[in-house]
Amino acid sequence: MTDFATFHDLKDASVFITGGGSGIGAALTEGFLRQGAKVAFVQRSDAGEFVQAMAEKHDNTPMFVPCDITDVEALRRTMAKAADAHGPITVLVNNAANDTRHDLADFSVEAWDQTINVNLRPHFFTAQAAAPGMRAAGGGAIVNFSSISYMMGNAGYPAYASSKAAITGLTRSLARELGPDNIRVNALMPGWVLTDRQLALWATPEDLTAHLGKQCLQEHLKPADIVGATLFLASGVSRMMTGQALVVDGGVVVTG
Repeated sequence: MTDFATFHDLKDASVFITGGGSGIGAALTEGFLRQGAKVAFVQRSDAGEFVQAMAEKHDNTPMFVPCDITDVEALRRTMAKAADAHGPITVLVNNAANDTRHDLADFSVEAWDQTINVNLRPHFFTAQAAAPGMRAAGGGAIVNFSSISYMMGNAGYPAYASSKAAITGLTRSLARELGPDNIRVNALMPGWVLTDRQLALWATPEDLTAHLGKQCLQEHLKPADIVGATLFLASGVSRMMTGQALVVDGGVVVTG
């Protein structure tokens, strides 16, 4: 996808994205760069080549800091560094997640804790870290990535599905708590987005066909398909939307 709507209020906005250098996160980083936003992102793996490519393509270089998001103190330091460089973070996108498949019988306490520490805990502590700066700036937007996986009742990753369900609850609670400070908090619920990771690990021809049969729109989702909805939730265009769960899944689940 090369054409995006323009959200003028995102120009020069200070944006922080977790997992912003690959998969859906890379598409999000590029989407905000196209708007002229000042983007900082974290992930564990190196994203140097991606940063260089974005700088050359958009003449807008994202700030990349390697960070393990399960290390809350390191995450806080990284957010402070981003705020020092770009101004108070006014758009926070909690995108990073790990959807490794697992079963019930052999899943350990340590594996459960690690799943929560990647998929849920950062959403809380990034919001905690960003809220004071957003408050001082007069408001902000937090977009928490959940998933339709728990709404579908999918088997094969019960801890992951639990964490994604909890994100929706956290979003609604934070929307109520932060609303008086003009900070909006919404959840984005992607369907099965065919990233390189999905294609390499789990997207068998049989499963792809079966899932497409559940969609109203007969085309598989790509990372770029998630960008527009994220920009919308980050922008003042959606200024009276908060505490909501916005689904982008080709028409699999019903939320009304």
